[in-house]
Amino acid sequence: MKELNICRRPEPPQDLPVFNQVNAVLARIYATRGVHDLDDLGRNLKALLPDGGLKGIEDAVARLVKAIQLQEKVLIVGDFDCDGATSTAVALLALRRMGFDSVDYLVPNRFDYGYGLSAEIVDVARERQPQLLITVDNGISSLSGVKRAAEYGIDVLVTDHHLPGSELPEACAIVNPNQPACGFPAKSTCGVGVIFYVMIALRRALQQINWFAEQQIQAPNLADLLDLVALGTVADVVPLEQNNRILVHQGLQRIRAGYARPGILALLDVAGRQRHKLVASGLGFAIAPRLNAAGRLEDISIGIECLITDDAEQARKLAATLDQLNRDRRGIEDEMQQHAVTLLDDLKIESEAFPYGVCLYDDSWHQGVIGILASRIKERMHRPVIAFAPGDEGEIKGSARSISGFHVRDGLDAIAAENPGLLSKFGGHAMAAGMTLKATDYQQFSEAFDREVRRQLSEADLQETVLTDGSLLAAEISIEMAEMLREAGPWGHQFPEPLFDGEFALLQQRLVGQKHLKMVLMDPASGLAVDAIKFNADLELWPNDSVARVRVVYRLDINEFRGQRSVQLIVDQLLPV
Repeated sequence: MKELNICRRPEPPQDLPVFNQVNAVLARIYATRGVHDLDDLGRNLKALLPDGGLKGIEDAVARLVKAIQLQEKVLIVGDFDCDGATSTAVALLALRRMGFDSVDYLVPNRFDYGYGLSAEIVDVARERQPQLLITVDNGISSLSGVKRAAEYGIDVLVTDHHLPGSELPEACAIVNPNQPACGFPAKSTCGVGVIFYVMIALRRALQQINWFAEQQIQAPNLADLLDLVALGTVADVVPLEQNNRILVHQGLQRIRAGYARPGILALLDVAGRQRHKLVASGLGFAIAPRLNAAGRLEDISIGIECLITDDAEQARKLAATLDQLNRDRRGIEDEMQQHAVTLLDDLKIESEAFPYGVCLYDDSWHQGVIGILASRIKERMHRPVIAFAPGDEGEIKGSARSISGFHVRDGLDAIAAENPGLLSKFGGHAMAAGMTLKATDYQQFSEAFDREVRRQLSEADLQETVLTDGSLLAAEISIEMAEMLREAGPWGHQFPEPLFDGEFALLQQRLVGQKHLKMVLMDPASGLAVDAIKFNADLELWPNDSVARVRVVYRLDINEFRGQRSVQLIVDQLLPV
């Protein structure tokens, strides 16, 4: 369904300082990611950007100091994804450790209230009689919710990272690196990173007024929460610029050493991951989906309770529940994906070619899984995709996933401007967004979305390009190289894990686990034979006994089996030659 173009990254200048500081392969990889000197790779906490650059943080801290001095009731209002869950956990644990006696959390159920601090969720929050609401990973668009809170005499402190609209809520303070006139350089900081910075600033302010000494409590070591910060940062797929890499690296180091929340360790256990070998992608593929499954199918509070409990046995029980929810989610997703492929075929038959911007809807689809469905179809077709499911009172809710070159949130803004009233509400990022519209307007919106994508993208933009770091010599396909690359991260969005490409003879191929292709490949020049695996192989193409030679895009990995360690290629792209 999509065309694929494999390109190698341009060779960087060999006179950069980094080439004299590390292995030549690693130097080449770093240089193509903008790292010219190892000073650009500092991963020590001392290299973190200072919190003073965050607009609104002084007002936020002042309001929190007042709240703790008066021992006000504080309610944290979170979001129902992994970033929201970790943000809620960080705020709750930090505030309690600093001496807040009455602090709790509330996360809107996505099916009953939708996203963010709505007026309706403020009505629910009011029943708990808080004097202060703190939003985490949401709030920048909550105009009506903040207004409703003010009517009840409740202050709102907004901490968020999403892009603001043309109007900001009238909160007592807003901390968001993406709000107008905020000079904080790390615009990619996610929700958990923002609230972590606020907690750092609050602890410093309380130390300055001798709060901890007067209350005879120890100032908390907030670095203990970096495992949560790392998890939320990776799960939200924000760019891993240096500040985020520091947060993720420090969190990973603590998890590997066993200094992590019992819930994180329990989730690793149910996922079959060994903590001492954990890398950033493990957070994204092993832990985040299990937490997100709770928010998608039931209630993210199950995930939050798993993250905040200090009881290892309780953490194991909650992790097992989350694991089962994730299995249920996979089953629902598989059914929806099969149905979506049928709808795609119908789209092509009707229009002779796929739309540039694809919209899919079925009234049987699960609202909590449409985001994953949109992501899967986007990967399959390499074009912006929105999947819709039924909402309430004649509305449908959509979840969008985009490709490079099309800022989906801005695209929705343009559609709303040209079609007043078409979108009830929307919000999001460059690569992901959510929206609500009337079911009767679905066809009009689908056509408008396709027009907007066609306005911004060309046919060439719909051809997926896979960038690789070139080839490896046979001597470089080794356990030592794999270990060096693993430790050179953390790798992630906009700081991608190294990918290599090459042509190999295909010596053996067989299916394992019903859908994974296990292979033995041979480097023709050296005769080196190496194990390789392609997860979730296209079963219509593989295994294929007629193919003797393949072009492979791969990552280096280490396979450990019965105490034996061997190098293994994790295949990203597999093409017959």
